[in-house]
Amino acid sequence: MKRLSILILACAIASGCAARADEENMADKSAAKMEDGGKPEPRLFETQGSVTVGGKPVRYHATAGETFIKNDKGEPTASIFSTTYIADAKADPKTRPVAFIFNGGPGSASLWLHMGVFGPKRVKLPDVDGPKDDGAAPFDIEPNPYSLLDTADLVFIDPVGTGWSRTIGAAKGDEFWGVNEDAASLREFIRLWLVEHKRWNSPKYLIGESYGTTRSAALIDALENGWTDIAMNGVVLISSVLNFGLDATDPGNDVGFVGLFPSYAATAWYHGKIDKEKWGGDETKFLEAARAFAVDDYLPALLKGQLLAADQRRQIVAQISGFTGLKTAYVAQSDMRIPLGHFMRELLRDKGLTVGRLDSRFTGVEPSGVSEDPEADPSAYGIDGAYTAAMLDYFSRDLNVDITDRYVTLGGVRQWNWKTNGAGGDNSYVNVAPYIERAMRQNRDLRVFSANGYYDMATPFFGTELTLAQPAFDRTRLSIHYYAAGHMMYIHEPSLEKLTGDIRAFVKGGN
Repeated sequence: MKRLSILILACAIASGCAARADEENMADKSAAKMEDGGKPEPRLFETQGSVTVGGKPVRYHATAGETFIKNDKGEPTASIFSTTYIADAKADPKTRPVAFIFNGGPGSASLWLHMGVFGPKRVKLPDVDGPKDDGAAPFDIEPNPYSLLDTADLVFIDPVGTGWSRTIGAAKGDEFWGVNEDAASLREFIRLWLVEHKRWNSPKYLIGESYGTTRSAALIDALENGWTDIAMNGVVLISSVLNFGLDATDPGNDVGFVGLFPSYAATAWYHGKIDKEKWGGDETKFLEAARAFAVDDYLPALLKGQLLAADQRRQIVAQISGFTGLKTAYVAQSDMRIPLGHFMRELLRDKGLTVGRLDSRFTGVEPSGVSEDPEADPSAYGIDGAYTAAMLDYFSRDLNVDITDRYVTLGGVRQWNWKTNGAGGDNSYVNVAPYIERAMRQNRDLRVFSANGYYDMATPFFGTELTLAQPAFDRTRLSIHYYAAGHMMYIHEPSLEKLTGDIRAFVKGGN
């Protein structure tokens, strides 16, 4: 697949791939509990807790542990680690929703949505006067007044190769590492969870972030069109990437520059590279103009290439400069096509800084003033230490999880199989949007919620808008929301409050 160059690292941190030896070390060796006969047995850790949401306490039962996925012979091939929170109130399972939650990568554990948004505790990052690097421990871990537990029971899932989830026996990672393979294993996990908890008739939601939205599309297709026939009530897409071609600034893929353009504009506005007086200080008006320019003027100009008249080219270059804050000479020398890494580096080059990819409000100091691409993503290394420490501290202190195996935040998944089939067909850039379109046609109760950060250049909001604007989507059951932050908009507390309020209303609206 050509699209590998912009692979979304699950609202997280760019990381190297694990070696085969690491994969093998994650297998049977990590299964400490054994049944008679030497077969591995799932490890489970159960606790009670309480969190106050909206001024009201919510008591819950938490189960952190493993679910074994088995082959046709009944042999365990993988263990999926999850954390389930079920409110103690004797709610009718017919009306009490359950949300299955995961991050993306592919290759990320679910700690970001767990400790950042929906779980009973959250890690609080510094973001009062703008985002800052998280530094080192101690970090602020506090009760989460925005948790969704007042509205739904929650199941946080770590796919195979992430967290403590692993292959078992002779099974290998590539049996689970692919768009379809991943969806099949999570479909089986959800089926087993519904069996164990007797929740077949409960309203059901999928909540994914970044590649987790790609996973949601593939998973809803596997759930509703496979032999399981499990119908969903709603899908929450946080920082979505369904059509990978709409933000891939690869040579020859001009539409990728169009999908990213309004995000470039939003970033330039945030960092004071735009004449705001020209727009009356109205960022919304400015971004509407950037959207219109991107499709009405910019895309036709790119498609014309050398056929574009010289005076038209000069005009388009000047407009690109006005929207992006880049110098006209740089835009012209780039043939009006500025790859994402180049934009990250060029916008604040005069200050020796790079802007973030996941969240372009972040900046990082560069070692060289002449490099074309950034050393790293400052919005990635600016949050990783806090989330990892908070998740593992919470597991050990609050949930009494007694596991000493390596916890894989990122980097345990490699050689992902991007081949898809079904509604979307095979394509050079993965496009799973047709899966959701078809599910909406065949399930009249399915609703879709899309959350977008204005300063997210990993999964840009305009690419999502163009994807969801296609004719086959039933827009009467689609809601799109925006937040003044980046890919992980919830690290900005005002955006977190708005995001959780919007999702809570969405879930309650389906009951």
